[in-house]
Amino acid sequence: MRHSSVKASEFRATIRLDDIRTWDAACLHQGVYAPLNTFMGQEDYDRVLKSMRLASGTLWPLPITLPVPHDIYAAVQPGCILRLQGTDGFLARLTVTEKFCRNLSYEAQQVYGTQDPSHPGVNRLFTEPEGVLSGKIDLLRLPDQGYSEPYWPHQVRGILKDKGFRSVAFFQTRNPLHRAHEALQKTTLELVDGLVVHPLVGPTKADDVPTHVRMQTYRQVLDRYFPRERVTLAVFPSAMRYAGPKEALFHAITRKNYGATHFVVGRDAAGVGNFYLPDQALNLVASHAQEIGITPLTFRPFGYCPVCDAIASARSCPHQDKWLSLSGTELRRRLQQGIEIPPQILRPDVAEILEKAYRSQDSFDQGDQPNPKEASS
Repeated sequence: MRHSSVKASEFRATIRLDDIRTWDAACLHQGVYAPLNTFMGQEDYDRVLKSMRLASGTLWPLPITLPVPHDIYAAVQPGCILRLQGTDGFLARLTVTEKFCRNLSYEAQQVYGTQDPSHPGVNRLFTEPEGVLSGKIDLLRLPDQGYSEPYWPHQVRGILKDKGFRSVAFFQTRNPLHRAHEALQKTTLELVDGLVVHPLVGPTKADDVPTHVRMQTYRQVLDRYFPRERVTLAVFPSAMRYAGPKEALFHAITRKNYGATHFVVGRDAAGVGNFYLPDQALNLVASHAQEIGITPLTFRPFGYCPVCDAIASARSCPHQDKWLSLSGTELRRRLQQGIEIPPQILRPDVAEILEKAYRSQDSFDQGDQPNPKEASS
């Protein structure tokens, strides 16, 4: 098809979306990213990078854009109608209203605070085309939902309304739940009517624990160790950006769309490696909490203390230097070699799920494991 010979009003082409943009498009349509309902135009994009605000002035920390191949970008004009074909059966129509080019280095610095390609978010960004499109999205088919748990804000809000909760805390995670997480969540339940464990199930780093394995661990823990009438398991279908403080703020805003009144913020929420300071995320969320209309819940680290013989908090335990912990490397080694994991760190039934997953996949290389010493989300 010769793009140059086709009038803008008659143009038809298919853009094949990757996992990230497939679920971004679905989230835009289903209200997860409200007030956004389509991929950003240039004015929103520029304002977000400069001041964490949309053109309307609404707080919003991350760009949500639709990059397209260069040949399509060059041929497209406003008024073109494109077919968006995504993964998992997603299908939509985009009526283009705007196109523009991003400065990827500037975007990396403003969003991630670095241009270092060892950062997974920066690395992914630098592989993308600079040209992006915006316009009206008409949904034809949502992507297939791989889990029975609710995906969308209207579903979760309905559940919370039926339960009559006036205060609900959301807990974001991309890791299996360890014992310190449990202690943090149960402490949260002392403060609010209900808890939504809300794991991110969109694309993550290749070395993160696969979603289907994590979902097994969440069901196991919640079914056996929590009052189910007060705890809901739902899924958050967005991708992980690893943008640290700005992504933590994004997580708080989007959880408000799901009905959150409170949001648990880990000390290194949405971080990776050593790119962000320990309290940077919670400080940013706290500074905008009133505007969002959400109460951030922050906790000092939880971990197992052999002196107290209990899961303890850094606020109440004087023996933090003696806490039992396993590094991610050591935890992986134990899982791979079938060495017992201390039950004070991971419940045996949760460890069994992870061990089985390792045994069934010889090349199952997992990084970025949860640090059992610190209950970060």
